[in-house]
Amino acid sequence: MKSLHLTVTAVSLAFAALAIPPAHAQTDPGPRTGPAAAGSFYPTLNANEQSFFTQAQLRFQEVDSVSGTIESGSGLGPTFNGNSCAQCHAQPTIGGASPGLLSPQLPIPNPQVALATLDSATNTVPSFITTTGPVLEARFIKTTTGALDGGVHDLYTITGRTDAVGCSLAQPDFPTALSTNNVIFRTPTPLFGLGLVEATPDATLQANLAATATARAALKIGGVFNTSGNDGTITRFGWKAQNKSLLIFAGEAYNVEQGVTNENFPNERNMVTGCAFNGTPEDSTNLLNPNTLSINFGTNIGTESEMSSDVVNFAAFARLSAPPTPAPSTSSTLNGATQFTNIGCNLCHSPALTSGPSIFTGMSNITYNPYSDFALHVMGTSLADNVKQGAAAGNQFRTAPLWGLGQRLFFLHDGRTADLIEAIEAHDSPGSEANQVIKQYNKLSPTNAQDLLNFLRSL
Repeated sequence: MKSLHLTVTAVSLAFAALAIPPAHAQTDPGPRTGPAAAGSFYPTLNANEQSFFTQAQLRFQEVDSVSGTIESGSGLGPTFNGNSCAQCHAQPTIGGASPGLLSPQLPIPNPQVALATLDSATNTVPSFITTTGPVLEARFIKTTTGALDGGVHDLYTITGRTDAVGCSLAQPDFPTALSTNNVIFRTPTPLFGLGLVEATPDATLQANLAATATARAALKIGGVFNTSGNDGTITRFGWKAQNKSLLIFAGEAYNVEQGVTNENFPNERNMVTGCAFNGTPEDSTNLLNPNTLSINFGTNIGTESEMSSDVVNFAAFARLSAPPTPAPSTSSTLNGATQFTNIGCNLCHSPALTSGPSIFTGMSNITYNPYSDFALHVMGTSLADNVKQGAAAGNQFRTAPLWGLGQRLFFLHDGRTADLIEAIEAHDSPGSEANQVIKQYNKLSPTNAQDLLNFLRSL
């Protein structure tokens, strides 16, 4: 079967190829206008915790160069997809999902286009990266020998950059990978409110899944958790719930997406002669305060943010952030919420969970609304990416949290569509656990269907 992951634009050429007709005459209301309903610290944090969040947020925006001589950060490459965390996590504000011209809050072209030749780099923009499309990472399904791959193959190299003289590393052969249906894509996931997710006990997630077992079975919906191979505990971050903690999630992303070695992932990827310019790890705990603006500069004391590594700051930014704030309810969105439950969307997109004990002020035992069970579900052949991560098979994905969906631009793991209706219909696929739910969705009256869409865009 031909891959659905070969071309990605703002409105999905993949769906044009599928020619899936809309089940209703309704329309996606589109991303909400107005201020970003996310991006600040959790409201009950004390002054010290708020300060840590604010400083960590600034570190999240740091732009990396190779040795820190052009941009303020260092460690970029040898291969990379971005040069800043905030470059990819930008919509509707810092810490969110992929930016794009469709945004009412931050209408900018895909920053990966200009990144190709920044600082005299000699990269060619891959055909699947477009000014109107989402930020993407590319993974190859198999190696050149036919063995399973699944790893990220970064878009660009530092070859040609003025701070990487002598490096001659070539980009991956994306044209061949595309022609052989060997490449799939992922978009960045939003980070808002993830401290509550991290603080949710395994037992709570297990009880939540068990509570819907009978209703799920009636609709042929499964559900299992991805788990750590070391201690068997539930992993919950990433498209396939492959990462255990926000610190691991941040460390892996820093190494894979920007090429920065760190205390979690200390080994350089794509280490080739002439392309390694720094000792490793390039990001580490600070022995001296590196902040030139601090009154303590040049000493071995400073704030928790100043003395911590980048990845600790990145994790703290996500951990201390507030969840997205939904729009005020209307009669339409209230009815849409009822339809959401009536047709069974809530059986995977769990509306509410409760955190456990937390060391952070006011974050213990909080009921929050992620609209996810954080379990893995089989999504069928049309959404399968054939990449295995931990216990997640090639056709399984973690239930995508829906909070903040109202201001999101691109949907599904590969950002294949900007239309919410197309994203819903994509859940209907041979072998998908969502097939019965989508059948119920397609039976909704025009009014109820539109109200459901309005509800989702209110989140």
